[in-house]
Amino acid sequence: MKSAVETLNPTRVRLTVEVPFEELKPSLDAAYKKINQQVTVKGFRQGKIPARVIDQRFGRGAVLEEAVNDALPKFYTEAVNEAELNVLGQPEVDITELKDGETLNFTAEVDIRPALEIPDYSGIEVEVDAVEVSDEDVDKSVEQLRERFATTSPVERAAQDGDVLTVNLEAKVDGEVLEDGVAEGVTYTVGSGELLDGIDDAVKGLEAGGSATFTSELKGGSAQGKEAEVTVEVTEVKARELPELDDDFAQLASEFDTLEDLKADSRKRLAQMKKYDQATQAQEKVLDELLKLVEVPMPEKLLADEIQTRKHNLEHHQLGQMGLDLAKYLEIQGKTEEEFDAETKEQAEKGIKTQFILDELVNKEKLNVSQEELTEHLMRRAQSSGMSPDQFAQAVVEGGQVPMLVGEVARGKALAVVVEAATVKDTNGEVVDLDDEDETAETVEAEGAEAEGAEAEAADEKPEA
Repeated sequence: MKSAVETLNPTRVRLTVEVPFEELKPSLDAAYKKINQQVTVKGFRQGKIPARVIDQRFGRGAVLEEAVNDALPKFYTEAVNEAELNVLGQPEVDITELKDGETLNFTAEVDIRPALEIPDYSGIEVEVDAVEVSDEDVDKSVEQLRERFATTSPVERAAQDGDVLTVNLEAKVDGEVLEDGVAEGVTYTVGSGELLDGIDDAVKGLEAGGSATFTSELKGGSAQGKEAEVTVEVTEVKARELPELDDDFAQLASEFDTLEDLKADSRKRLAQMKKYDQATQAQEKVLDELLKLVEVPMPEKLLADEIQTRKHNLEHHQLGQMGLDLAKYLEIQGKTEEEFDAETKEQAEKGIKTQFILDELVNKEKLNVSQEELTEHLMRRAQSSGMSPDQFAQAVVEGGQVPMLVGEVARGKALAVVVEAATVKDTNGEVVDLDDEDETAETVEAEGAEAEGAEAEAADEKPEA
């Protein structure tokens, strides 16, 4: 077999491949065997039909087509490996010549990873928020804890903001009560903004036994998105009572004996959270600066596949779980379809660029992934997915996604190298020491995992004539 490579642009090549006919023999034998199992010819046992009879009855062309389709992936892969190409996705194959008994010639156009030059990135400088915890931050944190320990008790008065009500609901559309439009014994906190638009104004001022009717757009159910006439009946009003902020509360809500110790612990935890947010911010900003330094030619088909993947995931997974379609989502976001498409394209380009650049850095810095690092990353991904580590690991193995996870960890390590080399200062002008980069992979994952998914899906397809 002979092959040659023609560069069409920085992200696409054309392979020209010439295959001597004798190299097709294994595939021809397999084609005759396959056809033998699928057809019957009077006078011959199934599977024992001679090749010449198959040629006469069904045509040599059918055999050649089957043999070529069987052999193409192997010849294509050999040509790719011989040229040491890093291909992306499925090739477009064109058989230019097929002479029975003589030769098979074909071309294959395919996207490739562009060659990248990574410049010196040690000069990157970014500014992040300073780690500052105010008294107001501490008070807000303690107040949130206090809310968790609130108690309720029935009151004989009109409902007001903050009260916890028990209500019955009935929704009508065009005068007809919906089959799924009746609910009884629903708990609702006045002013929470949950349930239905307009319910707060309807229930304020009502005592137990009172009712009111209001109009609202239904957020779910069989008549989702339609205007409905909703009747709400209040069956019970409870007032929320917050515990006093004192040492007794500290002992009730924590392991601390005094309120001052509880506040000190809250301040410490808030500082740790802000430190983590600061590190995440540094990673994101350093990555943005790195992307500006490197020119990345964009493979058009890979970009189109990535955009389609992102749209599909949004429409069929995220929005589906919220009971929304794309049109309603855009209405809520206040975006046009053109703005949405432009944003999706921008995000897809950033994801692909991130993956290409960090993969190049992995090779340049000779970064490896240990079993311990992979296991830690798997545990984090399992936690974010809501699955147990064992379930997630099984799904990863069965789906052939282990290389993808290894890539995520390696790219995280590559970004950590860049962050370490960069100068990071806070808004006070102080140099920030980022001594914990363990979570860097999560930032990379958000940008690049989907791009790798689109690339992997495309690579799984086999070339056919």
